[in-house]
Amino acid sequence: MAAPDLLWQCVKNQSCFIRKQKNFPVMTAEPGNLCGLNNFQFSGLASKKVLGLDSKKVGKKESIVLTTRSKRESRQYRPGVVLVTTGIKKGKKQGPEQLKKIIGATWNRPELLEMALKKYKKIKTSFKKNKTVKK
Repeated sequence: MAAPDLLWQCVKNQSCFIRKQKNFPVMTAEPGNLCGLNNFQFSGLASKKVLGLDSKKVGKKESIVLTTRSKRESRQYRPGVVLVTTGIKKGKKQGPEQLKKIIGATWNRPELLEMALKKYKKIKTSFKKNKTVKK
């Protein structure tokens, strides 16, 4: 596999996931990008340590999904199965503990842990429905 720096140089300005607008930073919609910024630190295409947190809706059921890169060497050369999705619990204590366990111990990226916890909280609050008052 090519070096991550070389991949980033190839992908940073020419990717189908890039979203550009005037007076805004360059954003990206690639899977495995935690913040959505077009930056090497958060890149899901070029980085070896991919981390993404998204919501997934199947029918009426909503869930939170963590996207990481597979550790198996055989999967690194197959783009269809290189990213692994894991369901995250929606409980008040279980979800953040699960994120701390996965990100802190496995990925050794403490700078992404704070961002992942903030995004987890935002996704969880987005699931709440507004109550309508009947008169």
